[in-house]
Amino acid sequence: MSTANDARFWDRSSRNYAKSPISDQAGYERTLERTRALLKPDDRILELGCGTGTTALRLAGGVTSYLATDLSTEMIAIANEKHAANPIPTLAFRAETAEALASEAAKFDAVLGFNYLHLVRDLAGTLHSIHAVLAPGGLFISKTPCLGDMSPLIRLALPVMRAIGKAPYAGVFRAQELSDLIAATGFEIVSTESHASRGKDSRPFVVARRN
Repeated sequence: MSTANDARFWDRSSRNYAKSPISDQAGYERTLERTRALLKPDDRILELGCGTGTTALRLAGGVTSYLATDLSTEMIAIANEKHAANPIPTLAFRAETAEALASEAAKFDAVLGFNYLHLVRDLAGTLHSIHAVLAPGGLFISKTPCLGDMSPLIRLALPVMRAIGKAPYAGVFRAQELSDLIAATGFEIVSTESHASRGKDSRPFVVARRN
């Protein structure tokens, strides 16, 4: 399996994904509010794993530039359809990966990754790429399902679902393991928060600063 397989999975799933409701709307609104408070009007923002652009369309109007990227060209196509219906001059969508962007000269003031890190094949490598595209002192803001902290039944079901094409690749790690790896990459953990409006929150909202 490879990132090409991952892209094909999300291409196939894009239309259904676009129609899926947000599971915790109140928690999502809290994440948006907190993220918006961390961004400044003159910031250059990169969002990784933007999906169909819902978050980008909510945040891009408050910053100087906002590049929203995703592995799936079909996800980006839907995001561009939504953007055409609600144009925001500072926002651009692009089918791209963190690793490819790391080879470019552009530096960003903040990188956002929501429901993203558990889907990458090489977590350590991706974090290094994120570190590379951030300006010194820039923020990495993430909210990621930590499957290692979830029910064992979920972890057992995932390989079966993947085998029949009903689930994407997903890495299994605990919240503490993720924080340790982020810190080891050269970030200072600024805060770790819970934004869920109900139940146990296994998707910590992490704010980290590039050293």
